[in-house]
Amino acid sequence: MATNERDLAAVAANSAGHLLTLVRAGRARTRGELRELTGLSRSALLQRIDALLAAGYLRTSGVAGSTGGRPSTVLEFNDRRQLVLAADLGATHARLAVVDLAGRPLVEHVGELDIADGPEAVLRRLTADLSALVDHAGARLEELCGIGLGVPGPVEFSTGRVVQPPIMPGWHDYPIREHLEAELGRPVLVDNDANLMALGEHATLGLDDTPLILVKVATGIGAGIVIDGRVYRGVDGGAGDIGHVRIAGNDVRCTCGSVGCLAAVASGRAIARRLDGLGFPTRSSRDVVSRLHAGEPDAIRLAREAGQHVGEVLATVVCLINPAVLIIAGDLAETAFVTGVREALYARALPRATRHLRVATSELGQRGGVVGAVRMVVDELYSPAEVDRRLASVSG
Repeated sequence: MATNERDLAAVAANSAGHLLTLVRAGRARTRGELRELTGLSRSALLQRIDALLAAGYLRTSGVAGSTGGRPSTVLEFNDRRQLVLAADLGATHARLAVVDLAGRPLVEHVGELDIADGPEAVLRRLTADLSALVDHAGARLEELCGIGLGVPGPVEFSTGRVVQPPIMPGWHDYPIREHLEAELGRPVLVDNDANLMALGEHATLGLDDTPLILVKVATGIGAGIVIDGRVYRGVDGGAGDIGHVRIAGNDVRCTCGSVGCLAAVASGRAIARRLDGLGFPTRSSRDVVSRLHAGEPDAIRLAREAGQHVGEVLATVVCLINPAVLIIAGDLAETAFVTGVREALYARALPRATRHLRVATSELGQRGGVVGAVRMVVDELYSPAEVDRRLASVSG
């Protein structure tokens, strides 16, 4: 890198937005700690901090413990500066929330929703429900920094469009982000629901740069991967789409059109279909869970078998990525399904790959997608580059 490029990189790294990130991450609490971390001159540091305080990005909060000199004022990220509107759409439900920047909910709503109704109908209802929720929270749309949306299909993150989703008929390449931004007038970010659940769990567990994989098993099967604190999405949003890995010896046709996909064999929908065929009326993954909780022997057997199929696929995933944490989430977490996952995973994966692996169920439960959506919005809209851009537009 040339000298001028190095100098520019150093300036960018020590910008006001970068200082805010250091405070948000808990790496610095005072002006002195920021100066020590960045090497900025006192005047340059104070100029940037004053700009952040004036714009409401930072606030002061008492003084730090004195070590003999003048007590230092504590700086905090102002997590009440704006609000976030989060929506987690599943195949048959929607969870909506208005929260502050720290993730504290003002109001939440859970309701039924059929993603197969298509984008026009679903987004029309979603827009109305989101607007009503903001009113119920006693807030205004202008107070929102942005809207985070999770959907049960592969998403091209840069465009906010779903790409060939197996369980979302009619949604392929639909301009979700543009539609919602036009209706609600706020920035919108869209991602796959498993990605957001993984991000939410990673943040809640305080894992920093520790790699994590989350597998969501409900109507379908998908996974989210967090590496170095960021979601790994792949080149076009398809990373983690393990539901369409082929399972040898199975000829069940999948909703994607292929035969023998993991989702066709081991998802909540697949278990429900098999139970229904045995004479136990079962329509959905939640019906499966009800039968499991009732101790239905066939439901327990089928859930465990499904878990073993998923565990076989995860053995390869774990050997490839070598994560520290594997989270099982979705409707079938906390059931015999997880027992099956553990059995196959530890039997088939290399001992080296599982030596330090923690396999657990979700800490956040059904709220994981909403928590992840909030984290996505705050990370993107309060990134150093975005904060610096906003400050420059004000000063300019």
